[in-house]
Amino acid sequence: MTSNTEMGVIGLGTIGGNLSKQAVKNGIRIVGKKHSRDKPELREKGVELVEEYDAFVNELAQPRVIYVSVPAGDIVDAVPDELGPRLDDGDVVMDGGNSFFRDSIRRAAELDGQGIHFLDCGTSGGSEGARHGACFMVGGDKEGVEIAEPILEELSVDGGYVHTGASGSGHFVKLVHNGIEFGMLQAIGEGVELLEDSDFEIELDEVFHNWSNGSVIRGWLVELMEQQLREQEFKDIPNYVEDTGEVNWLVQEAIKSETPIPVISQSVMELFKSREGQDNAYRAIALMRHGFGDHPFGSDESIAEERRTSRVENRSRMQLEEEVDDGNTR
Repeated sequence: MTSNTEMGVIGLGTIGGNLSKQAVKNGIRIVGKKHSRDKPELREKGVELVEEYDAFVNELAQPRVIYVSVPAGDIVDAVPDELGPRLDDGDVVMDGGNSFFRDSIRRAAELDGQGIHFLDCGTSGGSEGARHGACFMVGGDKEGVEIAEPILEELSVDGGYVHTGASGSGHFVKLVHNGIEFGMLQAIGEGVELLEDSDFEIELDEVFHNWSNGSVIRGWLVELMEQQLREQEFKDIPNYVEDTGEVNWLVQEAIKSETPIPVISQSVMELFKSREGQDNAYRAIALMRHGFGDHPFGSDESIAEERRTSRVENRSRMQLEEEVDDGNTR
């Protein structure tokens, strides 16, 4: 069996689990690395589950293609540390999480020294995308991409796969994507604030249904807003918006490179304000984020911890350029 028809998955949560289900449905054999807790719903769908790394690697034919779906941070370094000694030249490891792109550049260089291809695979589309067709933005060397590409094309929607270029570019493109997402969420939330504070008795779900059909601003976020308004009691939604901190990195990068991004920067500031008791705009953003990514309503300590720990590499572009000039790159 070739890598075109099988894949290993480490991290069987919302994204990894749903990608596994989609893959099996599409005829791709999936070997999943589970922890102590079993995943009977995945077994029922045909996902082969193992608990030990040795068994996981031995079940996959060379060149192995492995998709890692774990929270950004030190845990992403821990996975290659465990896998590296067990893999062979030409195997491919893809980080499908929201890792900081400079961390991905470093990881690619480290694994390249072991003959292993490391791809930074920005993944969008939420749980539904993972289940029925995701959007992949993939950075990495051409040889590794060509090995993984048939699987990525099979698991993406039409037009939803792109090789963005060198290592780090996939996660950088996904980071910019998330910044744009923040700006769009903020604009929609402010529109809800205006509608709710008006002198009119406006049915929000009807307005968003209207906007989803032929308007200039129609799109998935507007559709999600309508859907969530019909499923949730708007006034009961906590106006606290949680996040894992990736767009903060983008704002920091923009400051370092003196690239003006006022809308995205302000959307981050507004998100901070939501934690101080703001009103309807943040309920609206919380609704849409829950719709596309199952993000929680209200504060969540595990996500707050990820926000604090997920960025490992913390050097700026200018620092890296200085190190290159000085010959001190690692």
